[in-house]
Amino acid sequence: MGLKDKVCIVTGGGSGIGRSAALMMAEAGAKVVLVGRTVSKVEDVKDEIEAAGGKAMALGLDVGDYDGVMQMAKDVLGAYGQIDVLVNNAGHSSHHRRLMTTTPEELRAVLDSNVAGSVFCSQAVVPHMQERGEGTIINVSSMAGVNASMLAGMAYSAAKAAVINFTAFLNAEYKNSGIRSSVVIPGEVDTPILDNRPIVPSDDARDTMVTADDAAEAIFLIANLPQRACIPELIIRPTYQRDTSAEAGAA
Repeated sequence: MGLKDKVCIVTGGGSGIGRSAALMMAEAGAKVVLVGRTVSKVEDVKDEIEAAGGKAMALGLDVGDYDGVMQMAKDVLGAYGQIDVLVNNAGHSSHHRRLMTTTPEELRAVLDSNVAGSVFCSQAVVPHMQERGEGTIINVSSMAGVNASMLAGMAYSAAKAAVINFTAFLNAEYKNSGIRSSVVIPGEVDTPILDNRPIVPSDDARDTMVTADDAAEAIFLIANLPQRACIPELIIRPTYQRDTSAEAGAA
C-alpha cells in the first residue's frame, strides 16, 4: 500500500526539503499536513498539491510553541482520524556562527526550532501511534551534527547533533512498540537556508550540492518502506566535496 491514504505531517513544509517531501508524499496518495511559521508558504504548497489532485492541510505554527503543537495534533486527528508519519524538518541556523558572537536569542531560537520542535511534535503524536501500534518519525539533521562545522555554526551544529541523539533515544524507548524512528543526515543542500550564511554560496557552488528533491527522496524512501523495516540513520551528501575553507573563515 505504501503511503496511499496515510496521514503525513511535514514541519517546515513551506519550502526546501519539506516542500519537496510533501509533494512526493502527496503524489503517492498520502494526505499531507503542512506545518510552517509562514502561513502563505504552506498555503502555496497546499494549493500545489490540491491542483495536482492530492489532499493537504496547511497550518501556520512555530514548532517551538508547545501548546500550539499539541493543538495541531488534535486538529489533524479531528480531521483525518490518524497520524501515520511525522517528518520533523523545521529548523534554521543563526546569523552569527561562532561561540562568542552567537547571541542568547539566536541560541534559543536555533534550539527551539531544531530540537524542542522535534521533541514537542514527537510528544504530540507518539501517544496516538502507541495506541495504533505503529507509526514513523523521521527527523532531519545535518552533517554538521556529525562533524562540528564552522560553516554551519556552533548553535546549529550542536542542535543537529542533538537531533541525531534524540532519534536514537526514540528507538531505544519505543523498541518493539511498532513505532520506528529515522534520522536523515544531509550534507550541503541547496535550500533557502544558505542565503543566511555570511558568504552566500555562488550558483556554481550550489550546482555541486544535494538538491531539496534529492534529500526528500531519502525521506520518501524511509516513509514508504513496509512498517516491518526501519532505517535508523541515512546519510546523503554531495558526491563532489567542495573546498569551503574560505567561507568557513568568514563565518
